[in-house]
Amino acid sequence: MCVCSLDASAQSTDNQTVTIQVAEISVIDVTVSSLNLDVLAGDILVGRDLMTITDQSSSLLWGTNGGSRKITAGTSLASPKFELRLFASNSSRGTPSPEFALSTIPQDLLLDIGRSLGSCVLRYTGIACASQGTGTDIHTISFTIVAQ
Repeated sequence: MCVCSLDASAQSTDNQTVTIQVAEISVIDVTVSSLNLDVLAGDILVGRDLMTITDQSSSLLWGTNGGSRKITAGTSLASPKFELRLFASNSSRGTPSPEFALSTIPQDLLLDIGRSLGSCVLRYTGIACASQGTGTDIHTISFTIVAQ
C-alpha cells in the first residue's frame, strides 16, 4: 500500500513564447477581366477626324497593409496604333492622378493609398483618328501596388 501526500505549496510553472508575425500583404483585383472599346459609326461626329469611346464598366479593388503606397498602371502593348487613356474615378481612398495615356512604362494611377482597403472605377478612353484607318490594338493592363 502506498500513501502519497501532496504538498500544496509545491507548484510547477512553465512558460511558452508565442510570436505573431504579419508580412506585408498587397492584393489587387479588376472586376471585369476583359472589355472592348469599339468605335462605331454612331459614336463619331460627321466632319471630324477625332473619334473617341469611353468605358466605365470595371472597377479596381485593392487591399494593402504596407506603409506609404500607390497604384501604378501600364500596358503590355509597346507600339499601339490608337491611344488608350486611363483615369481612376470615384476612388474610396487615395488621390487619383490626372488621366494619362497608357504606355509600357507604369504610371501613377492612385497616390497615397496607405494602409487601406479600397476601390475605384476605371475609366478607359480610346482615341482614334479617322485618318489612321482601321485596326485593332490589344492591351494587357497591369496594376501594381508599390512603395510611394
